[in-house]
Amino acid sequence: MTSEEIKQSVTALFSDVIYDETGEFLNILINASELRPLMELLYSKTEFKFDYLFCLTCIDWKTHLTMVYHLLSKKHRHNIVVKAKIADTNKPEIETVCDIWKTADFHEREVYDLFGVKFLNHPDMRRILLDEDWVGYPLRKNYADENMIKL
Repeated sequence: MTSEEIKQSVTALFSDVIYDETGEFLNILINASELRPLMELLYSKTEFKFDYLFCLTCIDWKTHLTMVYHLLSKKHRHNIVVKAKIADTNKPEIETVCDIWKTADFHEREVYDLFGVKFLNHPDMRRILLDEDWVGYPLRKNYADENMIKL
């Protein structure tokens, strides 16, 4: 499938998505509330068959967080990036995709640990890198530590 064909198919089902084609991959920007249905579709629909999640991360923009998912279809040899905006930085939550792609399990726990994003319905939502009693989320822009060097 070409990027244009992917856009047409996704737009037919999710009318309020936004696309960005300025980078290497087609970027699909969607609201966090619509992420789960889109991801299920991208995985299960034969024409897409995005069967490999090869990167999952978060970006802190100070005003909001963005979840970023890099997907690959091994069958069709196409790549996309799905980005979901999380507006509430005080209590960031989004649906898990670890039951769709097993690789998301540890990636989501890492994002939880370092950014504080809670993945709803994740089977084991606990810290993976830092101690359980660690205060704060080190990759957030508002994180401060007494040992940090101030610039």
